[in-house]
Amino acid sequence: MKEKIYKKSPHFLQNVMISVFNILAYRKRYSKNYKRFLIHYKNNNNLSLEELKTIQKDKFKALITYAKQNSSFYKNSFKNINEVYDIKHIKKLPIINKEVLRKNINSIYTIPKGEGQISKTGGTTGKSLEVIFTNKDIEERFAILDNFRKGFGYQLGKKTAWFSGKDLLTKSDIKKNRFWKTDFIYNVRYYSTFHISSKYLTYYIKNLIDFKPEFMVGFPSTMYEIAKYGINNNLDFPKNTIKAIFPTAETLTLEIKEALELFFKTNVYDQYASSEGAPFIIECKNHKKHLELQSGIFEVLDDKNQDSKRGRLIITAFNTYGTPLIRYDIGDQIELSDEKCNCGNQNPLVKSILGRVSDYVYSEENGKINLGNISNCLKGVNGVVKFQIEQNTTEKIILKIVSDLTKYSNKDEKLFLENLKSRLGNSIFIEVKYLNDIEPEKSGKYRIVKNNLKKQ
Repeated sequence: MKEKIYKKSPHFLQNVMISVFNILAYRKRYSKNYKRFLIHYKNNNNLSLEELKTIQKDKFKALITYAKQNSSFYKNSFKNINEVYDIKHIKKLPIINKEVLRKNINSIYTIPKGEGQISKTGGTTGKSLEVIFTNKDIEERFAILDNFRKGFGYQLGKKTAWFSGKDLLTKSDIKKNRFWKTDFIYNVRYYSTFHISSKYLTYYIKNLIDFKPEFMVGFPSTMYEIAKYGINNNLDFPKNTIKAIFPTAETLTLEIKEALELFFKTNVYDQYASSEGAPFIIECKNHKKHLELQSGIFEVLDDKNQDSKRGRLIITAFNTYGTPLIRYDIGDQIELSDEKCNCGNQNPLVKSILGRVSDYVYSEENGKINLGNISNCLKGVNGVVKFQIEQNTTEKIILKIVSDLTKYSNKDEKLFLENLKSRLGNSIFIEVKYLNDIEPEKSGKYRIVKNNLKKQ
């Protein structure tokens, strides 16, 4: 009913409705607990590694205690495990994956849905999942996020361009080439991520220049398409407009980062979390990524479940009391680093966030080729507006390309295919499809790789 009223309302009233919705949402996010958490994380920015590990140890014990008392799933799972409360013995606890979480979700919940805040996840895999957060969970998560962004000058109320999966436009908006809605109270302009087409991108750029946001937040793939269009068409974005860009929800590749910084003339600062409630990985002023040990436990395991510097990420999250995530295989991969950082943050470093386990192309000849290597296949190739690789069998991939025919030639196609072959090997068949556009997922995210294989 609310959606129908919104869609039938005039543009100015839709903006008002968005502001009202945000006021109600922010009341839940930014109450008394939020302020306490924000002060806590601000004061703890420069704790020693030993102090951080002590906090982590205490938070682990508190989470396990709560989960055993309030979740029937964990009560049964942990009943025969000795020393379950000691972080040193975390390996004794079972690993759960998305299917286990999905099948047992009702017995994992610790509170009724009406008493918490619901987050829907799993949209890109086609299987939805509802995770419940307690109000306190949400307040702490936003405090961690805001503490990170405040380090680069951000605060609620400063002009921000936001690119997320909100479906806010009407047919009238599209006819008028208006691809945004604005919360004038909090100075947030929400740009559609469902209309990222070459025929519309000039309107996005013109409006961004007119709006003059201090910060940009959202899906990096969407912001990348805008930046790439601007670069390819020699458009000039004004200097000293945007202070920082904060990507969310998707893996940030080097190619995307470089394009965003080049066109928008600013710095990109990345962070990792998830809609399920994964603990945070945050980037510092030195462009180093730090694990936030106060938000959870990060285990990096190889295919044999042994500790590794590079592998799949198993998380235990300290802000998921409504739906406890304990040794949860989140489906992502990271690579740890032995480097030290002089920014003041003593949390361990991450060399790279490799993305979702499914964001790779599998080759019988060369194995798994990850998202970063796939995106780098565009180096030296002109005229590709966007591309996507779909894999349904190990013998073949489908390469979908949207091209600018004024710049894209047979030479560019040949180089693109050669770059792919150098990574995938010569035994895999590449079927090329030229399209007018590649649609984003229902979530508004855009995926470079859609791997439909069973796990290799």
